[in-house]
Amino acid sequence: MTTTPLALPLDHAAIERILPHRYPFLLVDRITEFELDKRIVGIKNVSANERYLAQRPGSPPVLPPTILTEAVAQVGAILILAKPENREKLPYFMGIERVRYRRPVHPGDVVVIEATVDRLRSRMGRLKGFARVGDAICVEGTMTFALGSKKGAANGRPVDAAASG
Repeated sequence: MTTTPLALPLDHAAIERILPHRYPFLLVDRITEFELDKRIVGIKNVSANERYLAQRPGSPPVLPPTILTEAVAQVGAILILAKPENREKLPYFMGIERVRYRRPVHPGDVVVIEATVDRLRSRMGRLKGFARVGDAICVEGTMTFALGSKKGAANGRPVDAAASG
């Protein structure tokens, strides 16, 4: 198994080598900071041509909070999958707690996403994450995940993810 350390910043191509997501569902543009098993910081540039922008008559387009939450989860997944022993696994989003949406995100915003490890075991973990634009927090919450095998995943369900770590 390769144990090559990550060279920062990670660009889009490097992120695609780690995450299984592809356009239009890959929501992370760059990783700027990384501390193995501790913390990660990523960037999402919000552009006006993103297909999932929500727009109401008379209001500017807004990035849906669920998409922003997924971006935080993807940054956290990069932190987990960058660990050499996890590179052949898939993280499964198991739950989310204490999520607070504090500010809308608009086209032109540069969203800085940070995730920190709250608990990490061999097959499960919990991350705390937030996204901000400038100094303003847009979303924050705690996410639980399980690690499963890439091989043998059937119907989108992990076959070897444990109920507890």
